[in-house]
Amino acid sequence: MEQGVIEITGRSASDIADSVRALLERGRLRPGDALPPVRSLAEHLGVNRNTAVAAYRQLAQAGIVLTQGRAGTRIADRSPVAQEGYATDSVLRDVGTGNPDPALIPDMSHALASLAGRPVLYGEPVIDRELEERARAWMSQDLAPAGPPRLTITSGAVDAVERLLAQALMRDDAVALEDPCFLASIQTVRLGGYRAVPVPVDAEGMTVDGLRHALEQGVRAIVCTPRAQNPTGAGLSPARAADLRAVLSDHPYVLVIEDDHFSLLSRRPYHSIIGPAHRRWALVRSVSKFLGPDMCLAVTASDPETADRLALRLSPGTTWVSHLLQRLTVALLTDPVALATFERAGAHYAERNAAFAQRLSRHGIEVDAGDGLSLWVPLPAPARAVSEQLMRRGWLARTGDDFVLDDAATPSHHLRLTVHGLADDDAEALARDLAAACRAAR
Repeated sequence: MEQGVIEITGRSASDIADSVRALLERGRLRPGDALPPVRSLAEHLGVNRNTAVAAYRQLAQAGIVLTQGRAGTRIADRSPVAQEGYATDSVLRDVGTGNPDPALIPDMSHALASLAGRPVLYGEPVIDRELEERARAWMSQDLAPAGPPRLTITSGAVDAVERLLAQALMRDDAVALEDPCFLASIQTVRLGGYRAVPVPVDAEGMTVDGLRHALEQGVRAIVCTPRAQNPTGAGLSPARAADLRAVLSDHPYVLVIEDDHFSLLSRRPYHSIIGPAHRRWALVRSVSKFLGPDMCLAVTASDPETADRLALRLSPGTTWVSHLLQRLTVALLTDPVALATFERAGAHYAERNAAFAQRLSRHGIEVDAGDGLSLWVPLPAPARAVSEQLMRRGWLARTGDDFVLDDAATPSHHLRLTVHGLADDDAEALARDLAAACRAAR
């Protein structure tokens, strides 16, 4: 055992946990350091094995350590997760942003002028009546479970997922996440102290074997993106969705969260893994991709028990979503000009991604255009090496390493590129430079 570890002391679980915390605070233990196996620690301290197990459990519940099964127990790494959006302080052309096109976000000035009305006071319903009516029609058409869904409004999809997990899980509970995974989901699970169980994603979405393995690991919640999976652009096929529902039929009380973030912009149909008999479920749809990231609003449809638990974390006067924001959303969702803009935006993203995929093909790089705002580009060399070569040519790209759940995984051979805003000449230049970067990185 290393010197910092050998200094762990204590006879009770609480004393052992306090000793580890003290070593961490004093810098004798650092994030990522491995703690000794339970049996070794118990022998070293002369205590019962169950005492060491209880100490590690206390540390895991406090978010101080991560238990990784056969991989052991490590001090939690609190280093920041990569964030979406533009890179700061860079003179390079940023093609890794994941942002929508601002020119395809509807002008809100006319709608804002029409929102004058009576003030909303404490104790009033959390959901604006008109938004509830619109949202119920929007969500119900795609839900399999019987009975009308219960609706909740949150400050965006990330807020919804965080609250859904918090009302269902305790620290160190296992959560199934797609791998590669949306950056915000990685951050949410890490900060919540949950244990991420990766489920591989292929061209048809979350894999059946991967989900089956995650359920065998005892996951209590699953976060799935049914279409425009970020970063891969994958979407569930009808057959894949049916197979996943079949696997989940034996686990009706595992919370299934579907994040349909690209809803109104997607060129693909919605296929759900939530079966008609599933008991704990939630479908989340935000407006940020078509109304802009600053419109922090999402609608969640869920089963009654999940809705009741979620409502406890959304009390009027403390964490409600502004009714002005809700009314603005309704105004835009019912405006013919805005609806036409949504349709034009969805077509634009699909067309530009497909066109860039064809450019890459002419340069010897084959890629599936997928669905969503970005492209997931396979590479013949490690992504970081290719990215460095692109930087020398004036481009800033996002490597696939940011989206991988396992820090010890093989270096990624993918880039996520956001290219829908590039003019044809710039797109051709990027495709040419990417091919050259791949050759140089080999």
